[in-house]
Amino acid sequence: MRSVSQAPLGQILVPSRSRLFRKRASNALLRRWRSTASCLVEDSEQHIPVSRRLLGTVAFGAVINIAELTCFAPPGGAVMGMTAGRVPGLAPADANGTRRYTRPEGKSGGHGVGWTEITPYFFDVYEGWEEVPVSIADPGGTEIDVKFYSDNDGGLKVVLAPVLRFANVEEGTNPTIEELIPFERFMAGFGPELTQNPVTDEDIVDKFVDTRGILTYYNFELRDHTLVSATVWKKRVYIVCLKAPARQWRSSAQKLRDTMKSFTVLTDMT
Repeated sequence: MRSVSQAPLGQILVPSRSRLFRKRASNALLRRWRSTASCLVEDSEQHIPVSRRLLGTVAFGAVINIAELTCFAPPGGAVMGMTAGRVPGLAPADANGTRRYTRPEGKSGGHGVGWTEITPYFFDVYEGWEEVPVSIADPGGTEIDVKFYSDNDGGLKVVLAPVLRFANVEEGTNPTIEELIPFERFMAGFGPELTQNPVTDEDIVDKFVDTRGILTYYNFELRDHTLVSATVWKKRVYIVCLKAPARQWRSSAQKLRDTMKSFTVLTDMT
């Protein structure tokens, strides 16, 4: 394979699709463009005719090649650290077809006012579930940490809401969900944000409280096939919200309930 220095002007051979090699290739192209432009300038100083159009063509060729490298090459794999965007966290399926998503420690996200460090969490999904992009245009998009979707089962989102948005919390305290909001009032307060509709007692077909690890979780099942599980840790409300159309609900209701009950904040990782 030809090296970068042997490639014709305006073209470049990328030895790898990784971000590192794209950066190196771009730098090499810039060095060659600067060298060519320098030669052209030297020629102009020696009264050799050099048109501005030629200089512009060289610069335009460099820009186009860099754009091709950065825009059309497949994205490189994410690395740990405060990495923006999606970072893989979904494990392969086990013998039962269950796949566990664990929030990567390197995944970034401010998620609204009152930013604090985000403690990892996990939940279980099944074959066919895949992570999908989060858009700030989504309702509550600035506080959605991750979204998943399955053609067979439905969809889910995890919302991370800082408690300082709705409660005054003293510095150095770590309130529980029971201390922040009563169980009976939770869906009245958070339901409209999660479902984009008011939620009344008549909309709730099942509700219960349970404990996972050291935390208490509020759990709700709504008439429109929405499931919600929530807890509070380190001044954040952690919420998983699942929803399925009627057709999917008939065959996947129990799997969705199992996913809701699996949602757990990893308190021992803080």
